[in-house]
Amino acid sequence: MKLKKLESFTDSFVCFVRATAEDGAQGWGQVAPYCADITAQVLHRQVAPHALGMDCGDIDAMLDMVRDREHKFPGSYLRRAMGGVDTAIWDMRGKREGKPVCALIGGTPGRVRAYASSMKRDVTPADEAERFQRLRDAHGFDAFKFRIGAEVGRDKDEWEGRTEEIVPTIRKAMGDDAALLVDANSCYSPAKAIEVGKMLEDSGISHYEEPCPYWEFAQTKQVTDALSIDVCGGEQDCMMANWQGMIDGRIVDVLQPDVLYLGGIARTLRVARMAEAAKMPVTPHAANLTLVTLFTMHLMRALPNAGKYLEFSIEGPDYYPWQEGLFRNDPYEVSEGHVTVTDAPGWGVELCPDWLDRAEYRVSEAG
Repeated sequence: MKLKKLESFTDSFVCFVRATAEDGAQGWGQVAPYCADITAQVLHRQVAPHALGMDCGDIDAMLDMVRDREHKFPGSYLRRAMGGVDTAIWDMRGKREGKPVCALIGGTPGRVRAYASSMKRDVTPADEAERFQRLRDAHGFDAFKFRIGAEVGRDKDEWEGRTEEIVPTIRKAMGDDAALLVDANSCYSPAKAIEVGKMLEDSGISHYEEPCPYWEFAQTKQVTDALSIDVCGGEQDCMMANWQGMIDGRIVDVLQPDVLYLGGIARTLRVARMAEAAKMPVTPHAANLTLVTLFTMHLMRALPNAGKYLEFSIEGPDYYPWQEGLFRNDPYEVSEGHVTVTDAPGWGVELCPDWLDRAEYRVSEAG
């Protein structure tokens, strides 16, 4: 069945995509958040002209055609836009077959263990520890991620001494049984990253994310080889050649593709299969509660090499006001530290009509 129409509903942060096949079947997807209004332009200018009229039953062929026709634009925006088409067609397929997307890609509905992921650096160690304790008591989380260093900080901390304080503070507050993860967001040189990593190992931190500038694979490799802690990365990467190099070179221990930065479920499954062949786990990046976390929940229910847990943002409207009011039914209820993929067809979520009515609308049609 051929793709007939692509519609976008956009504000500056979020863009939902509706795909329609020639028989009238429809599905909803989303491009990657942030500057989503720009990505919507890319969707209509550089993706829709190639994807429209192609077979909805072969997403890989469709997206490869977009990639090849737009070979002079190999970067992030094109992949972000491709992800909107991909995820909308998976929803369409699920609704057509009466199955959740996880079942279409080899999985089953059910629970996914989540870790509480903090996005903040302006929070004091004591306040972060108190926040984690409240979440543990209310929702049963047993794994938590917090931020260290400064974002792309060139070895600088958010403020002097914060990293050295927050690591033992969180460990003491959460106890020895909690799984603790940290994200350095490309802060460190290799020498500093290794120094910090030794401290993390001493505190029983199990996951050390993006210690060096993410594009400097050789720097990250030095850190991975020097430490016993799991060094993790890959969220920003959208080129298959980079993923192959990361896997072949064992640049990290744990791979972290982002479904929407990479270009959708089909392309993420390619990376996951490459990782599986290399016996490497995949713990995807999913840093907000738009649809990307739901996409990742379905993915993790299907991957044989899925990592230990799902990234689950704990930030509300004070931090992400643009993720409020998106859905009629909340797909993100946390119980006993787990979220649940239901057996509802497609993604199993309904978008809020009021949000769609307020959004900027654009349509591209075959012919």
